[in-house]
Amino acid sequence: MIKTDILIVGAGPVGLFTVFEAGLLKMHCHLIDSLPQPGGQLTEIYPKKPIYDIPGYPKILAGDLVKNLMEQAKPFNPGFTLGERAETVEHSRDNSFLVTTNRGTKLQAPVLVIAGGLGCFEPRKPPISNISEFEDNGVEYIIKDPEYYRNKKVIIAGGGDSALDWTIFLADIAEELTLVHRRSQFRGALDSVEKVKMLNLEGKVKLLTESQVVGLNGNGKLDEVVVKHGKEGELTMKTDHFIPLFGLSPKLGPVANWGLNIDKNAIEVNTLDYSTNVPGVFAIGDINTYPGKLNLILCGFHEAALMVQSAFKIINPEKKLPFKYTTVTGVEGFAEE
Repeated sequence: MIKTDILIVGAGPVGLFTVFEAGLLKMHCHLIDSLPQPGGQLTEIYPKKPIYDIPGYPKILAGDLVKNLMEQAKPFNPGFTLGERAETVEHSRDNSFLVTTNRGTKLQAPVLVIAGGLGCFEPRKPPISNISEFEDNGVEYIIKDPEYYRNKKVIIAGGGDSALDWTIFLADIAEELTLVHRRSQFRGALDSVEKVKMLNLEGKVKLLTESQVVGLNGNGKLDEVVVKHGKEGELTMKTDHFIPLFGLSPKLGPVANWGLNIDKNAIEVNTLDYSTNVPGVFAIGDINTYPGKLNLILCGFHEAALMVQSAFKIINPEKKLPFKYTTVTGVEGFAEE
């Protein structure tokens, strides 16, 4: 059983910033996320995409923003349960919330904050009839450990930042690496596109554009992929791993069954403190809805700052709510008090 003050479902930018805001009020946070690393879609989908509306940063890469948020949260020692989905929520006898993940991990807190962005992310799968037969047997949708592919034959499909970034990263790890993209133009960062093209010229990566994987072969484990090439027709290629990186599809997931008021896949909240219809449960960031709502990261930061004020009153009903300026005390002062 993991116990904490504030249990945060979602380790994206808004969830991470909540750790900092809660830490200033001496509240400890633990975060749950179905993805294997913090950062949400900023890390998983477009780590090298520039963001322009973060105060104080005319431009910052999504991945760098996550690194900064992790550094900002570090003094307050947050806990993480990653690669697991928050599945069920129960009210405990002591009026706290008991959350159980899809892997059976149990976590308990008096305050539950849903900061799941657009919800749980599920991989967008290519329309290959037998792809489910090879999932975890040669087909992976998320790269968790790059070393898993060392000295292996790997085929990546996709044309966005994730496909490009992993192609660059695995070029010196895989024995053979092929990137398959159905168009001639890529959607990712120009710098990444140029790097992949250079790796192709150097013979470190095989690049197949105007192509798509249409078939998978193997006896219990993936052995071959069938590629439909725009000029050469069908090609059969030996491989150990096929990694389709077509992004992640957001879904509200189990949260829809937690007794919350839902409007068009978003959780209705009170803008006083972004509380839901269930006392002790809050929703911040893209997953909530209210009149005038803007799905911006900076709006989620604002929501987190207000939410923790009410969370403090729930966790510390006998204490006076303190408010100090970080410009006077400094973060170290808050962390050490």
